[in-house]
Amino acid sequence: MRIILLGAPGAGKGTQAGFLTKRYNIPQISTGDMLRGAIKAGTELGKMAKAAMDAGQLVTDEIIIGLVKDRIQEDDCKNGFLLDGFPRTIAQADALKSAGVDIDAVIEIDVPDTEIVKRMSGRRAHLASGRTYHLVYNPPKVGGKDDVTGEDLVQRDDDKESVVLDRLKVYHEQTKPLIGYYKEQADKIASLTYITVDGTADISEVEAAIVSKLG
Repeated sequence: MRIILLGAPGAGKGTQAGFLTKRYNIPQISTGDMLRGAIKAGTELGKMAKAAMDAGQLVTDEIIIGLVKDRIQEDDCKNGFLLDGFPRTIAQADALKSAGVDIDAVIEIDVPDTEIVKRMSGRRAHLASGRTYHLVYNPPKVGGKDDVTGEDLVQRDDDKESVVLDRLKVYHEQTKPLIGYYKEQADKIASLTYITVDGTADISEVEAAIVSKLG
């Protein structure tokens, strides 16, 4: 099963990625992990990526596609793979298709922006231990305090509402167009399944909805 997950930051892609990789016995392929691995191994693509990064430039789509093609040839991808964080743009999706990387299913986890902001801006953390809380869904026993140590909880910069809204803006401008792109592809390609699930439902319900459509 070769899968792409779509959805806004905070939609729950990480949770579903964990479920899907276990169910279908496939690896989760992260572009960040691939870049770090290629650079550490000193591969030709890794050297090109490092040169771009050292120069303060973005790693090109061609390099990323090359890394994806190399990665999916490895033994752990014999049952398929799940792409994490790629493609992010129409141009990258086109490049992936042109490179002959076939996809079986695109899964969109649909969550309204208002819910995303509520989820992410409500997070609080105890940095020393890594324990996390949520003001609504998993509140601490004492407001603003860690349950174990009683020390202050903090809101990470990435969870501040202004930052969340900025990330959502980027998502809508760059990545959300992939929804229409892959829906159109699914209409044309019989082997490609497009699935939309309600990401506001309970985790088990989201998993059941995906399985009912993928098998």
